Amino acid sequence: MIKKMKIGPRYKIARRLGQNLFEKTQTQKFSLRAARKAKVGKSRKSFGASDFGKQLMEKQRVRLAYGIPDRQFKRYAAVVVASKGKVQDEFLHKMLESRLDNVVYRLGLAKGRRAARQMVSHGHILINSKRVTIPSFEVKKDDIVSVRENSKKSPLFQKIFEESEEKAVPKWLSMDTKSLSAKVVSEPRGEGRDRMFDLAAVLEFYKR
Repeated sequence: MIKKMKIGPRYKIARRLGQNLFEKTQTQKFSLRAARKAKVGKSRKSFGASDFGKQLMEKQRVRLAYGIPDRQFKRYAAVVVASKGKVQDEFLHKMLESRLDNVVYRLGLAKGRRAARQMVSHGHILINSKRVTIPSFEVKKDDIVSVRENSKKSPLFQKIFEESEEKAVPKWLSMDTKSLSAKVVSEPRGEGRDRMFDLAAVLEFYKR
């Protein structure tokens, strides 16, 4: 059984760390509301005033956006910091983007990473024709990611099938909307990634 990560009040967290963290806060209504609150509280001390505060805030933004428990995210950072001969922020980006739940989201099979995690844990997703129920599973080059045949018949996937035609996927993924399957054509690349994240600052936090 996969334990769900407890996040807390998403609207409050998104106002503090950035509206794009959760799919439910990526709306114009939320943006306008957050802007008004920010104007009212402009005189208050900034959460990220110090270097440490900025790094901590960035770490929280990345972790919550990808939906990764703190302990697991710390392990990712430890692997990256201990690596040699790699551009560390690019390496962390690769690790985050290669998660199966993120790949499902990037392919447009789910509207958010939370929904993608549920799809994976409920057994709807196959890797190379084998069911994988671990959201953190690392997808690699040449892997085939597909929706289980029986799952395609559900109303959920019928709706996704109709909407997925308009979804732009990253260049490192090749999607076939007719079969709801995709191939990982290369490792995740830096272009097109969420520029709202400063992964170098995140790694500096863990190097302290």
